Amino acid sequence: MRAVSLGHAGILINSGESRILCDPWFVPAFFGSWFVFPRNDQLSTDLLAEIESPTHLYISHIHGDHFDEAFLTDHVSRDVVVLLPDFPSHELERRLSVLGFKNFLKTKNGQETSIDSCTKIAIHVETSITDGPGGDSALVVSDGETRLVNQNDCRTGNLNALLEHGPIDLHWLQYSGAIWYPMVYEDNDEVKRKLAKAKVESQFTRAMKYVETLNARAVVPSAGPPCFLDESLFHLNVISGDEISIFPDQREFLKRLTQINRANDILAIPGTVIEISPESITVAQPKNIDIENIFNNKKQYLHDYQADWATWLTAEKLRWAIEPTDLISTLRVWFDPLMAIAPALRNGIGANCLIKTDDLDILINFKTGTVEKFDTQEFRFRFTIPRDLLETVVGQRAVDWSNSFFLSCRFSAWRSGEFNEYLYNFFKSLSIERMQRTEAEAASKLNINSDLSEEIQLGDYVMQRKCPHREADLSVFGEINGQELTCSLHGWRFDLNDGHCLNAENRPLRVRRRTS
Repeated sequence: MRAVSLGHAGILINSGESRILCDPWFVPAFFGSWFVFPRNDQLSTDLLAEIESPTHLYISHIHGDHFDEAFLTDHVSRDVVVLLPDFPSHELERRLSVLGFKNFLKTKNGQETSIDSCTKIAIHVETSITDGPGGDSALVVSDGETRLVNQNDCRTGNLNALLEHGPIDLHWLQYSGAIWYPMVYEDNDEVKRKLAKAKVESQFTRAMKYVETLNARAVVPSAGPPCFLDESLFHLNVISGDEISIFPDQREFLKRLTQINRANDILAIPGTVIEISPESITVAQPKNIDIENIFNNKKQYLHDYQADWATWLTAEKLRWAIEPTDLISTLRVWFDPLMAIAPALRNGIGANCLIKTDDLDILINFKTGTVEKFDTQEFRFRFTIPRDLLETVVGQRAVDWSNSFFLSCRFSAWRSGEFNEYLYNFFKSLSIERMQRTEAEAASKLNINSDLSEEIQLGDYVMQRKCPHREADLSVFGEINGQELTCSLHGWRFDLNDGHCLNAENRPLRVRRRTS
């Protein structure tokens, strides 16, 4: 088997008679905020030809750094067979169909499927709204002799599921951030720097759990980080290590891997070729690329990259300049019917949200289920968004503001109190199809901790086995640090003295100190 890195989560896998193109991302995402790092706009013509004519296409999920519709439209053959994850909705299939793809192989969650005489694939899905209402997924490819797991940024709670197909040779895994927290929040730099370092540590801890459990012959840190070439966002690049950012690069995670005596893990850049056989794993880096310069002279590398894309970025920003519209009326027609079918979700949010622009303040009144002009109403959440970007998002009828806008980091946020996942789930679910699933999940979750019969011992404590957030197994993901428990799957934290959640309200952990 041969795997070629295309940058970020992109991989071209050659197995048997098949060439599987995974998550090709080339066009900057999220309003020109995220760029591929290291850059992948200088691949060889031979490799580009292979990318354009795969036998199979795999899109792990709908986020813009994995599902690059512009690149797929212009470059990938429509004769390809699309390996379709077993998602609860048909949104990915519909969007690919609009692009002209017509050959779909619909897989079943976790079940192996033969795609040629020697190659089998299995796609494992995660379907919580937290992972995006369209779902997220991981791919397992086996050629009868070797096995590759492309986990990208799929946070599967069942670590053993990916092992059920057999021993793993090559494990592609996300370790870096893919969120806007805490950088956009209106806190002082000292607070945000502390939160960012804690977030990075949480990301690394989660990734290390996967590494240790899957125990692949070699790990390839992937699916991040992006880099930020717009001057207004350049500070989000981690260069010195002291930035307020959750985007450390590959070498930082590889350092962590060496601390547990892993010697064969791989630094992959776009164009890196990895050959896997039962006897060996060999790595060939692209010719004429100075890898040491990329990472040791990162600031200059990014500035050179920035200069090459300056014209594109200027044109991208010009696309946002549209005439102001009656946003309140538009959002009322759009949001009010969605709030009407989501009483449990609104109850979970429990407060109003102010959207503040340059010249207009809009209140989403979750208590009454209406969009209103802001006057003096109470609110506990606030997003400050440039008017032109808000007009663009609304004009596109973007059904997932997390994917289309929040990941851009081109806004600021404030909240009174703890993180509220229901608020963000609302903004991920701005269609009838999505909101119905989100409401069903909220209704189920708000019947909190309905089954706490099974308990575990962890350190000096006895606690419920399932994390109150998303029922991760705390015997696997639970990490005790002093008087706190962290569930490393998503970084949720609990005070071990009384079990209250340090991330969000209404998420208590049942816990007590173990008696001797």
